[in-house]
This record gives sequence, structure tokens and C-alpha cells, in this order.
Amino acid sequence: MAPHNSTERFGNRVDDYVKYRPGYPAAVIDYLQQRFGLPSGSAVADVGSGTGISAALLLEAGYEVTGVEPNGPMREKSVELLGHFPGFRAVNGTAEHTGLETGSMDAVVAGQAFHWFNAAQTRPEFKRILKPQGIVVLIWNERLTDDAFSAAYDELIVRHASDYKQVDHRNTDEEKISAFFHPAAFESATFPNRQVFDFDGLKGRLGSSSYVPAPGEAGYDAMVEDLRVLFHRFQENGTVTVRYATKLYAGTL
Repeated sequence: MAPHNSTERFGNRVDDYVKYRPGYPAAVIDYLQQRFGLPSGSAVADVGSGTGISAALLLEAGYEVTGVEPNGPMREKSVELLGHFPGFRAVNGTAEHTGLETGSMDAVVAGQAFHWFNAAQTRPEFKRILKPQGIVVLIWNERLTDDAFSAAYDELIVRHASDYKQVDHRNTDEEKISAFFHPAAFESATFPNRQVFDFDGLKGRLGSSSYVPAPGEAGYDAMVEDLRVLFHRFQENGTVTVRYATKLYAGTL
């Protein structure tokens, strides 16, 4: 995996991650079915599956999903939340060493995870576990910063974060994604997404990020106080809206 202790850094934030991280719009499924002919019932490896946010979308659409996740607390939470789906299983593995059978998957999905992977080691592993003409799908919810609230919220994160700029998924640009798929081509698509929060929800959303102080850590109380000021400045009828562009990149290897 990538540096910054990526396999363990979310272990103390599982509850906030489950409650406050955004899901993915149903348009993602429509796109995969219409553009790539990925039918319901296909075998999908959700690599870096975390607590199962992307797996839930896939399972609800009728796919057979194997969640590959190295972080124990997050993997256990995914089983707790998704174990009632007969088509779901979770295994301990990484993008570079999934432990899955060769040629067993119709698709590999990585939701909010690819930027943690070692791309050079991940590509041959994904190619190994995919069936011929199987597809790789990389997805991110990119938080937008093009309005006054969103810009101020991003500035708050930069002010209080430890390594936000180093681990931000936006460091993985299309040039790096193109290099991963090369020599094959890939397609991209963008879908709107959003979350509406009261103050407690916004605090939980902020706390789900691994690069900000957790409760009891130095700087946490100051961060929450700054968040409270920001919320009251921008709230309307007791809520604020966090907007995202859900970005998808998909193709064969």
C-alpha cells in the first residue's frame, strides 16, 4: 500500500465513516450497465472496500461482491452491515495482494481508494484476478470548493489537518490514471452528488477524515469550535450542503 499508514489510519473513525461519508449515486450502476454491459449477477471485487459504501451500491444492484480490505475494524463493520446479502463476502487483502483467484472477477471496483494503492504493483494484480475483458472502475466523490461555504470548509480542513495535502485523492490526476490503464484506453464520467447536514452531521463528516484530529487529540477542540463558527455563518434553516462531483474512470487493462 501507499505510505501514510494507509491500511490502519481509518481504524479509529469507523463509526463516523459509516454515518457520514457520502454514498455513490445510482447513475454509476446505470453507466456501468449501459456502457460496459456489466449485468446484474456479475462477480465484482471491491478493493479497498472499507465499511462497504461502494459494496452496498453494487449489492443492491444484484452483483456478487467480494470486499477486499486490510483494515480489520473497517472490514468487520462491512460484514456487520452487509452480511445479510448472500452475495457478499469480505476478505483480508490489499490492492497489491488481493488473495483472490486468478480470472475470477468480471470487474474490479475501487471507491475512494485508488489513491492509497501502489499503482505499479496493483495493475498486474488487477489484471490477474480479472476475467478476459473484465473492467476496472475507479470512483471518487470529489468534494467541490466552488462556493463560499465549500471554500471556507476546505480552508478549515487545511488549517487543522496533519497531512491533507499529501494524501488528498485529488493528487491522483488523469495523467496518473491514464498511466495505470496504459496501453488500454479508459472512459470517464461525472455525476452530481451531495449531503445535507446539521451541525452534528457536519462535525461527523469532518471527523470521518483521517487527516484531522480525532476526539481527545491535540487540536480537536479548536477545530470543532472553528467548525461551529463556520456552520453558523453559512447555515440556512439549520443545515448546510456539502456538494460533490462523483468521478468515475473505467476500462480494461
